Amino acid sequence: MSQADLAKKKVDELPGVHARTFTTKLCKAKVIAFKIALAVFAISASTYFVKRPFGDIPVSKLEDGSELCPQADALVPEKNGGVWESLGHTYSTEEFKARAVDWLGGAVRIPTETFDNMAQDVSEPVWEKFLPFHGYLKESFPLLHSNLELTTVNTYGLLYVWNGSDSALKPLLLAAHQDVVPVLETTIDEWQHPPFSGYFDGEKIWGRGSCDDKSGLIGIMSAIESLLESGFKPTRTVVIASGFDEEVGGLRGASSLATEMLERFGENSFTMLVDEGSEYKELYGRVTAVPGIGEKGSLNVQIKVTSPGGHSSLPPLHTSIGILAELLVQYEKHPFEVHLARGSPTYRNAQCIAQHAPGVSSSLKEYMLRAEHCDGALRAAEQELFKNRAFMSTAGTTQAIDIVEGGVKVNALPEQAWAIVNHRISTESSRAATKVRDIKLLESLASDFNLSFTAFGTHVSDPEAPSYGTLTLSHAFNEGLDPAPVTPSGEDAAPFQLLSGTIKATYNSHRNISVSDAIIVSPGIASGNTDTRFYWKLTDHIFRYGHIERARESGAHTVNEAISVDNFVEIIRYFTTLILNVDESSLP
Repeated sequence: MSQADLAKKKVDELPGVHARTFTTKLCKAKVIAFKIALAVFAISASTYFVKRPFGDIPVSKLEDGSELCPQADALVPEKNGGVWESLGHTYSTEEFKARAVDWLGGAVRIPTETFDNMAQDVSEPVWEKFLPFHGYLKESFPLLHSNLELTTVNTYGLLYVWNGSDSALKPLLLAAHQDVVPVLETTIDEWQHPPFSGYFDGEKIWGRGSCDDKSGLIGIMSAIESLLESGFKPTRTVVIASGFDEEVGGLRGASSLATEMLERFGENSFTMLVDEGSEYKELYGRVTAVPGIGEKGSLNVQIKVTSPGGHSSLPPLHTSIGILAELLVQYEKHPFEVHLARGSPTYRNAQCIAQHAPGVSSSLKEYMLRAEHCDGALRAAEQELFKNRAFMSTAGTTQAIDIVEGGVKVNALPEQAWAIVNHRISTESSRAATKVRDIKLLESLASDFNLSFTAFGTHVSDPEAPSYGTLTLSHAFNEGLDPAPVTPSGEDAAPFQLLSGTIKATYNSHRNISVSDAIIVSPGIASGNTDTRFYWKLTDHIFRYGHIERARESGAHTVNEAISVDNFVEIIRYFTTLILNVDESSLP
């Protein structure tokens, strides 16, 4: 079957071509009847409402009596309670704050930039920049390096193993990368403080990597160093995996670390994995932590047009650049149709927002209550939620035209022009569906311009037919990545519940409060991709969450990157609480 036939056959399945086919039964009521029912429900629903500590917020219940987004209680270590309380007091002191500043500031001062065009072979001198950083870690965390087993993987990957006393328990895996995104020389003057100064102004630690992700790696190490100083000995093994090229894909770092861990521990050998990712922030009037339980897939598509050259004084009606421009306009005129899919990470996130956030409209709360079983309500909720462009982007497959090139001289017709479109693929879609949609999107224009059309190695049009030029769709850089498996996050998902309780305990103890829902925890999706894609076989429970407060950090991946020392100390407290909670848990 040709690629064109495949496109026609698949058209009903394509994102962005037709509306989604619902798998659940449509509500029997029409839209007007549905709205009347909502009004009646609003009057009678008081029998289902209970009160929360923050204001007069109704908690909607489903027909079976369950909540849309049930919350775990704050989880405070019990067996390890003495260690936790003692360290909690230590973390609140000015002396420890100064120590935290030194730890992270020193790490920031060592440039560990990675670039897209770096040599594949890590034996090349360009990679030696990580050696001073490794030396800094050994010097700064002496107890960690004397008590944990360290294996260097592919020269610069770091695999630490803190052996527990019970080898029958699956280890906890903590991941964080050493590298940072580059600092452009043209932007250095825009930095309030030099990008690798690690400058502390009394409130924030400044410099590249302070947020992403040296605060994660140094936070983990600071927590373990502190636990060792307190005399804590783990029952459950803890493993730290630190790659060195996450910002350029992780092909040398996390990929090699994954191979090492699979050989050493085996598949599904870890109880849970926590890596960088989402943060906590105020959403609709409620502080909300959003651990990423999934990641979108990705696909970079190159669109290349060729046509005859010649002198610019005798131009054709359309040049390669003009044709390419029409094709790109076709993309932007037809974004992917986005829907909120039941059970997806974004749907779960919407349920939590509707359940717990006081700033959400009463209509959205009611729509989400009924959305579980009614497509009309789901559509209504979707329409309201998608007014927020960022939320809409997390729900569906996206497209962004990021690179374009064509032509070599002002008086020469361009013989070729090309562009690259970046897709982030919805957790409900795939690379295959995305490619078929792109083919269908451009097929008619290829015919209009009389271009011989080839897509991903397969002829879409007749290769023998006369043509003016060619249109080629191909993978750019690599073949992309399908969406990650979604981590379980329901009430019976013990690792998610443990993480939720840990986040709440951390937040409360850092502020010396005890309100049950001072912060709520919602499943969600990380907007970018991390190198955890190499770790999928190690555990079914992968969480992308760094306990960074959005309001107290700035400049990740851009100028003036900085993190407040108070937030960094809270990160250390978070990893401490997580390690202690997992250590005494009943997880396998």
